[in-house]
Amino acid sequence: MSLHKNNSHYSKTAKLFHWGFVILFIYGVAKQVDNINQLEDTTFFRFEIIFAIIFLLLLIIRFIYMKLTQKTSLPKDTPKAQKIAAKIVHNGMYLFLGITVISGLLIGLLFWLNIKDGALIEIIIDIHEIVINILYWFIGVHILAASFHRLKNDGVWSSMVPFLKENKTNKIKK
Repeated sequence: MSLHKNNSHYSKTAKLFHWGFVILFIYGVAKQVDNINQLEDTTFFRFEIIFAIIFLLLLIIRFIYMKLTQKTSLPKDTPKAQKIAAKIVHNGMYLFLGITVISGLLIGLLFWLNIKDGALIEIIIDIHEIVINILYWFIGVHILAASFHRLKNDGVWSSMVPFLKENKTNKIKK
């Protein structure tokens, strides 16, 4: 495994992290806790805590790996504002994924401490819900930006996405 930064394509490990997190996130959303009383089931509660801790650890590992070994696939001539926006969206997704997990773990901790209602747990639940809604927006912007690059045919899409590869012969020449 190479630890060299690559300007045009992400490593297989980076792609595995990316698409693995897509699957883990979709799974997490699909099996989300709809009602805090579901946590009364100790098997379900234990699974939720273990899933959250593993997700958070993998998120930290992914963040470190990506920062140390990968470089953006944005072309060098990308406008500075677009580069800043991309950095904000990527870092924002890490931040809001982390806060979502941590706030979920705090809800679990309060529930375990038998603090199942009241202002404190309601505030943490509200924070959790707000953060995940912000995360959805960031994911939406990320998908729109990826689609923009697919249409632009600048190589960014193909650097991470294993399907609908860009056609290099159709690139617009300057």
